Formats: sequence, structure tokens, C-alpha cells
Amino acid sequence: MSVIPPMPTPAERPSEQVAFHRSELGVILPLYGRMVAAGEWRDYGISCLRDVAIFSIFRRTAEHPLYRIEKRPRLRSRQGMYSVIGMDGRILKRGHDLPGVLRVLERKLIRPVD
Repeated sequence: MSVIPPMPTPAERPSEQVAFHRSELGVILPLYGRMVAAGEWRDYGISCLRDVAIFSIFRRTAEHPLYRIEKRPRLRSRQGMYSVIGMDGRILKRGHDLPGVLRVLERKLIRPVD
């Protein structure tokens, strides 16, 4: 007779998807709105995968994303779980706090006045 192991409780089960929390979207979306108002960005997409959540920012809908804001909880204790990645795949900024990481994108909004 075989023994069936007990079902894991929700606390023991690994989460199936990584997603952005409402407070994190509350930091990202105001920046997105300012950049849309400035005419820099036009569209976004959110992907919730097993290891990473990605907020992709597009200039035009049918293009590759200009920037990707990634949340990787596994890197929480190392480099920081938030990162901003450019179109060419370079990591522009990585850190533990989302507002600090997004400052690299806010600099794109500041332009000299002619």
C-alpha cells in the first residue's frame, strides 16, 4: 500500500506567478502618465511570469519595448529585485527600492529649455 503525502498548505506552496503589487504600480503609473503627456511613450504591457514580472514601455505599439521595468524577487537579497533595462538589453539601474530605480527614467523627462 502506498502512502500519499499531504497536500502543501498555501504558505508552503511556491507562488506560481510574480506580479506587481498595487503600491508598486502606484509608483510606476504616474511616471508613465507624465511621459505619455510629454509625448515620449505611447503604450505599455505587463507580463506576469513564474520568475519575473515585467512592465514594458513602448514608443509605438508594434515595436520592441524602449524600457522594461522588471521585478525579480529571487534577487531581493542580492542586487535588488527591481531593475530598469534598456532597449538593447543593458541594465540601466538596479536596486532595492522602486522609486530610486525609476529615477533613471525621470531624467529622460528633464530637458534643457531653449
